[in-house]
Amino acid sequence: MPHPALVLASASPRRLDLLAQIGVVPTRVVPANIDESPRRGEQPRAYVRRMAVGKAAAIADRDAHVLAADTVVAAGRRILPKAETEAEGRDCLALLSGRRHRVMTAVVLRAPDGHQTERLCESIVTFARLTQRDIDAYIASDEWGGKAGGYAIQGLGASFIRFLSGSHSNVVGLPLFETAQLLRGAGWTLP
Repeated sequence: MPHPALVLASASPRRLDLLAQIGVVPTRVVPANIDESPRRGEQPRAYVRRMAVGKAAAIADRDAHVLAADTVVAAGRRILPKAETEAEGRDCLALLSGRRHRVMTAVVLRAPDGHQTERLCESIVTFARLTQRDIDAYIASDEWGGKAGGYAIQGLGASFIRFLSGSHSNVVGLPLFETAQLLRGAGWTLP
């Protein structure tokens, strides 16, 4: 039985790769263009959910399912940025050094009829204490650019992870268990 059409509302190549791991190839990839600025005083869970729902809503396709997700790294109630500058990358790494933080991803699946289902996944990550040399070397790698919290667990950043509780794929950017549940519920047959 053919699967329904699926639009991935994301510019993230990591999400596309993660979907491929579970045998899902979107019909189309259409990045959602929304303002991703946190609201004043907005908590990480509320923010990540608002972003995922907003991304799904921004895709006008009513002939396909729309899959949208957003990932946030939170240190306490503080939402860390997707590091775009070297200074932001350094600030994120210094803040996470030797600390525990949370990685949350909200996943939304909107059906062509407008019905929407969603899941929130939260993982706990603890970084080793980083030396200035560690931070300098990681910044020199350029791996941090555009990554929530300024690191990538699927790359060199994995060497900083002392402890992980929860979904590894969530920390990469798309919790596969929760995503598969949503897709199965909408008619996908997955391995």
